[in-house]
Amino acid sequence: MYPWVGKWALVTGASAGIGAELATQLAAAGTNLVLTARRRERLANLAQSLSAKNKIRTEICVADLVDPAGPDAIFAFVREKNLHVDVLVNNAGFGAYGEFAASDRARQVEMVQVNCAAVVNLTHLFLQPMLERKSGYILIVASTASFQAVPYIATYAATKVFDLHFAEGIAEELKPHGIRVCALCPGSTESEFHIVANHTTAPASNRPRATAERVSRDGLQALAAGKSYVISGRRNYLGAHFQRLVPRHFVTSIAAKLFRPPSNPRH
Repeated sequence: MYPWVGKWALVTGASAGIGAELATQLAAAGTNLVLTARRRERLANLAQSLSAKNKIRTEICVADLVDPAGPDAIFAFVREKNLHVDVLVNNAGFGAYGEFAASDRARQVEMVQVNCAAVVNLTHLFLQPMLERKSGYILIVASTASFQAVPYIATYAATKVFDLHFAEGIAEELKPHGIRVCALCPGSTESEFHIVANHTTAPASNRPRATAERVSRDGLQALAAGKSYVISGRRNYLGAHFQRLVPRHFVTSIAAKLFRPPSNPRH
């Protein structure tokens, strides 16, 4: 189904959620894997399971992309192992829920580092060998939050706008070089994201969530097909495009009602 049998894919944020499912589906398609995240034990367990089940090769690289040196450390690991990464999956990312003014400033900046700066760094590093081979695939996990401002997750939504526009921009640049780039835009998904973001108390957290399996399948199919972006889920697709027909401030006010913390007085 996918054109990556016997090739190597690198998946960031592979220890849980969408990242782990992307790795699982790539492994099922016969793709060798470099799995990277912060949690060694989870990475090791996943690598061992996928290797045994699918008869593929796996490597794990423990790295924290909050550290600006993280992308270079991952690239150095891959070069030391003499691996040729044909599929780069920029999945690692996190959010933080609540009023921006009351948030932890360092955490907000770390979010930009992981969701934006690390994506740019990793893409630039692994793109150079792809250009030499005149082939390669890059999947960048964005969000349906890429299509509007979202109060109470304002920084997260802004970073995902960056990811979407970055992916679409370089996708057009790299077409003549045989390299495909796709932004995957999932909506609310079953994963640890909501717990890490402290998002479980938001009114919007009660909305139905897609499975990581469905989201990952949509992303990989779109990447293989050469699409520059894909919105996972029909309802999400319709919602993202419908809002283009109404004033931006109206969309933002609706998002505020959906995401406003319960303790925040309504106004």
